[in-house]
Amino acid sequence: MERPDAAWGALASRRYLVSAWPWRSYAYLLSSVPVGVLTIAVLLVSVVVSIVLSPIVVGVLLMASIPLYGVLIGIVERWRARLVVPAGIASPHAAIPSTYSRRQRQIFRRRERASLRALGYGLLLGVFLWPLNALIAGICGTTLLLTAGAPVIAAYDQMGMGPWVLDNPREGFIFLVAFGPVWFVVSSYVVGVLAAAESELAKALLGAREEELRRNLAELRRSRLDLVDAFETERARIERHLHDGVQQRLVGLTMTLGLAELDLPEGEGRRLVVKAHGEAEAALADLREAVRGIHPRVLVDHGLEAAVREVADRSPLPVTVRMSLPDRLPAPIEAAAYFVVSEALGNVAKHAAATRCEVEGWIAGDRLVVTITDNGIGGAVLGTSNATGSTSDAGPGGGTLQAGGAGSTGSTGSAGGTGLAGLVTRLDALGGTLELTSPPGGPTRLRMECPCRLDD
Repeated sequence: MERPDAAWGALASRRYLVSAWPWRSYAYLLSSVPVGVLTIAVLLVSVVVSIVLSPIVVGVLLMASIPLYGVLIGIVERWRARLVVPAGIASPHAAIPSTYSRRQRQIFRRRERASLRALGYGLLLGVFLWPLNALIAGICGTTLLLTAGAPVIAAYDQMGMGPWVLDNPREGFIFLVAFGPVWFVVSSYVVGVLAAAESELAKALLGAREEELRRNLAELRRSRLDLVDAFETERARIERHLHDGVQQRLVGLTMTLGLAELDLPEGEGRRLVVKAHGEAEAALADLREAVRGIHPRVLVDHGLEAAVREVADRSPLPVTVRMSLPDRLPAPIEAAAYFVVSEALGNVAKHAAATRCEVEGWIAGDRLVVTITDNGIGGAVLGTSNATGSTSDAGPGGGTLQAGGAGSTGSTGSAGGTGLAGLVTRLDALGGTLELTSPPGGPTRLRMECPCRLDD
């Protein structure tokens, strides 16, 4: 990609005169003439009509909508500026929330400073810039064309070029050879400097400023946090539906089958009812395990430390838990940490060939730190999410990772089957990180860090 200051860089290049930059500069300056004329005409007509209709509501609404013209002017001028700024000018406008109505979107854009700056640039273009560009680029371009065509023009008529009068093609050719290259060099640099200066003005008035970039970054992070929050809300909704709906129906089914089992005499019918009763109880146990993995109630009621201890107690290998968390953390942060621990312990049990595991958690400054360490065989690789949302679990040999430790993403755990690779994206939205250290032979250590607050 070319640098944003490509116009100035091209002027400093030794290949400027033999490149397309002089012609791009001509195109940029001359294209401002129709755009500038149309811009000032539309603005003047809008102001006059607004003043005339000001006694009624239509005039007031039209006057209030004039700043919206700045949005259109900015779009056109940023597109036109690509002639001399190939990298483009970043839009300064913030993203509008998708929940806004059409009227709210118009109010949002009308009140932005970027819209007012673009409107001011349109006035400057319509009043001052296009006449200047037409004068300078017109004179340079016309003189260059006349000089290049001097031999042909002089063959048919006398041609006055300053103090010289060209009467025949020979004089026209001599004039072209003597003054054509000089004027091409002079005019190319004149229009190049003017185009570069105007592109800098366009970037200053139509581009994003530092505070707007910070605001847009904050808006982006806020939208990502909203997605995380929506994800947690949906988890809670699914958990409530399964717990209060499906689970209760299964409980009722097992009770009914149990009563039927007591009432039926020995025989084939009773044997089938007993089998159905056992299947229903197994389905109920699986459902309770799934509900616990989707949105663990202990996490909501008692916090991260209690939830981690419950996961450790269910693990098939000994797990030592040392956590020191003085206060409750925001729900998305606790959920992310819980699922990291749950997924890691599931991977250790399935892939690490470990005999023990340790989970530690503490607050370091304004960040939550959680580590999961096992004494397994090591060699784990933390998968990453690709563009299609799948996970990459390739180990050192390039195949699918079959063994490792806490960082292995070769299986799914209680995090709803997302794997640690999916949790990396989730932590990134919260401003957190996930790091893995797993040398061959072990030990494997997974370290999660996340801010204790969700705001910027």
